[in-house]
Amino acid sequence: MGHRLSKIVTRTGDTGTTGLATGDRLSKAHLRVHAMGDVDELNCVIGLVLIHPLPTPMREQLQRTQQELFSLGGELAMPGHTLVTDEQVAMLEASLQALNEALPPLKEFIMPGGTPACAHAHLGRAVARRAERALWDLHAAEPLAPNPMRYLNRLSDYLFVCARALARQEHGEEVEWRRTPRST
Repeated sequence: MGHRLSKIVTRTGDTGTTGLATGDRLSKAHLRVHAMGDVDELNCVIGLVLIHPLPTPMREQLQRTQQELFSLGGELAMPGHTLVTDEQVAMLEASLQALNEALPPLKEFIMPGGTPACAHAHLGRAVARRAERALWDLHAAEPLAPNPMRYLNRLSDYLFVCARALARQEHGEEVEWRRTPRST
């Protein structure tokens, strides 16, 4: 394989545009560019989750997820190409179901935080939801294949369940939302 990036400082973005893998240039304010950025940010947050001690199946799924998110970014950078597969969505969903089986049913809303690993997983969940919304915005303007949105929807759920599992692993319980009494 040749060099993909032989030069990091190109100055080609100084006018407010960025290049796609197809060679086309788009405004940095374009919905596609926003979606690509949100997916990239999500991949960075997954990297934050991975710096923590994790159960092996969770670590393996998140490492696979980083690769798949890079493919999702590639799909966005190459309009008309499909890189996110039904099998990837199904594998993520299976990992979600397996992790969720060991957890008790939810009785209250869960607060983000508790431990660094749990907080990073919740941050990932929130960024995954934003990335999913960005893809739906883009889809409204330029129809996309359905798998990227399905994948991000499952991933946000998976990261929520990761946060629940990590909270229990690290200190035995989750931080639940406490209703604030109404003042009359």
